[in-house]
Amino acid sequence: MELAPHLHRIGNDIVAAYVVEAPEGITVIDAGLPGHWRDLRAEVAAMGRSLHDIRGVVLTHGDSDHLGFAERLRADHGVPVYVHAADADRAGGGDKPKVAMGPMRLGATMGFFAYALRKGGVRTRYVSEVIEVADGDVLPLPGSPVVIGMPGHSPGSIAVHVPFVDAVFVGDALTTRHVLTGRRGIQPAPFTDEPAVALDSLDRLSDIHASWILPGHGAPWRGSPADVAAAVRSAARP
Repeated sequence: MELAPHLHRIGNDIVAAYVVEAPEGITVIDAGLPGHWRDLRAEVAAMGRSLHDIRGVVLTHGDSDHLGFAERLRADHGVPVYVHAADADRAGGGDKPKVAMGPMRLGATMGFFAYALRKGGVRTRYVSEVIEVADGDVLPLPGSPVVIGMPGHSPGSIAVHVPFVDAVFVGDALTTRHVLTGRRGIQPAPFTDEPAVALDSLDRLSDIHASWILPGHGAPWRGSPADVAAAVRSAARP
């Protein structure tokens, strides 16, 4: 799905990944679920490109519903996978802390897990080799993605700012559709390791200039990153 020139989304409001197309090639932000492989191939083909044009995958964090086809691209097509150093172990299948699931509604929760099942979510293929990144890095990939450290959801959660497409990709630093309740709008994401730290990290977006806020779950959001922290904190109040 083309969101804007050079900016595409694969998946849907339940689980999404993104594609940035620049003249020199393609950068993929997050890798969704294994079954999104077919969606990736279709989206790239619709651009008149091929998988050979993909120069790298940037993971916003190491949770399984963001790893999807990353290892397949790396192992079968030589595409490097970038992840924050603090989440490299998680992306490789390391232990993840058990966190409270929080509020849920049966229909929304079942819908999320049913979708994940259809898209191969039980067949997680962890990434066996990554390139570790850190806060402030400008990656040598199409669109020149900038890494913004956003710890909280996980230790190595990041946002990825790509001025070329006027967008910041926030992973699970926030959500615009809660996968367990179905509630829509900007709000904290579930399954967060340290919710208070995640809220504090949102202040790091205040100086970012972008028109698109693109989460891993939920609809794309148009607005200023400077307004995000206040909106999420407001939604987090009981």
